[in-house]
Amino acid sequence: MRNIRTIAGAVAAASMLAGALIAAPASATIAPAGHGHGHGQCSLTGKTLTATASVDQPLTDKFRTYAETGGAWTGADSTYSLPLKGGKTGWFFSDTFLGTVNPDGSRPTDSAFVNNSIVVETRKGMQTVTGGTADAPEAIVPPEDDGRWYWIGDPATGKHNTVQVPLLQFTRTGTGQWDWGWSANRLATLDGDTLQLESIADLPSATGINWGSWTLQEGRTTYIYGITDIEGVRSAHVARTTDGSGLAGDWTFWDGTGWSAEEADAVPVTPYVANEFSVAKYRDGYLMITQDTSELFSTRIVARTSCSPIGPFSEPVELYRTPETGALGSYGDADVFTYNAHEHPDMRKGNRLLVTYNVNTFDNVGDVYDDASIYRPRFIDVELKVGG
Repeated sequence: MRNIRTIAGAVAAASMLAGALIAAPASATIAPAGHGHGHGQCSLTGKTLTATASVDQPLTDKFRTYAETGGAWTGADSTYSLPLKGGKTGWFFSDTFLGTVNPDGSRPTDSAFVNNSIVVETRKGMQTVTGGTADAPEAIVPPEDDGRWYWIGDPATGKHNTVQVPLLQFTRTGTGQWDWGWSANRLATLDGDTLQLESIADLPSATGINWGSWTLQEGRTTYIYGITDIEGVRSAHVARTTDGSGLAGDWTFWDGTGWSAEEADAVPVTPYVANEFSVAKYRDGYLMITQDTSELFSTRIVARTSCSPIGPFSEPVELYRTPETGALGSYGDADVFTYNAHEHPDMRKGNRLLVTYNVNTFDNVGDVYDDASIYRPRFIDVELKVGG
């Protein structure tokens, strides 16, 4: 329940949010994306992007059924995915409720809770993977002995049949409810078969950039995206490795004109992204999907385009409005909000995208137990068209 913690100071504003309906269709002209810092012009420049979006009912039903009858995973956030061996898909989550759901849709108050987990989807069904034991489950990457805990970033494929998971480490700073904060970026390496933890290593952490919002692997190059949140403007930054080692390689950082070995030289490439977003190839350019953070508790999921993975990115085009948020939303609850939308490029079919976002509530001692459906990912299909 990450955003309960990170936006605590704005609880009162949630009561002013109105629910919203699907934006379908929505369109806007894509601004010239420039030369992409050496990547050249692309066919997206100056074109009009049109989006039509709707709920992905099969995936929605599949996760709801698993949550309510599987006796294992009942809800979580982050919702990253990664193709695994044997045609499997790993769904990677941060804060996770385990256990069962009551017949009336409520969650038992003694439900187990871990900071990260994986649900593996196969042709035969789903299975929850955690650390620890069946009787005493732990997170895949458990808390440190001093209480520091980990939320996950976007996983990547590593060498030697491993999975690399960027981590955000958090620590307590006092005894109050909100006395905690980010303390470091780290990298977990998981066994590709068992998905159990093999090792943890340090990642660049000197500047306060939260790395791991997204990873983009292109051949031997891996781009790693992170965010800063300065004076209310949440901006994206980009690092990369080029030796085929994924996130475990030597990082360099985009400084506006080239790649620097110094993290302190990293500059923002676009503003108003969420803590989690996506950047993926689209036609001969790139497509960014993010929740709009230019307004407080926005219901807007937007797209930006570029001719390069490092920008410049176009102005946002609205894809969808999340219907759950606020007193006028589908839950009729001023405490409910949505966040951290991104695409799942490996599940794209032509111009049809799979996008997920998360739903949560500021009432984390009531709502999440009264109605287990609140704290689960949402799945939407987005069909894009690019016109002249």
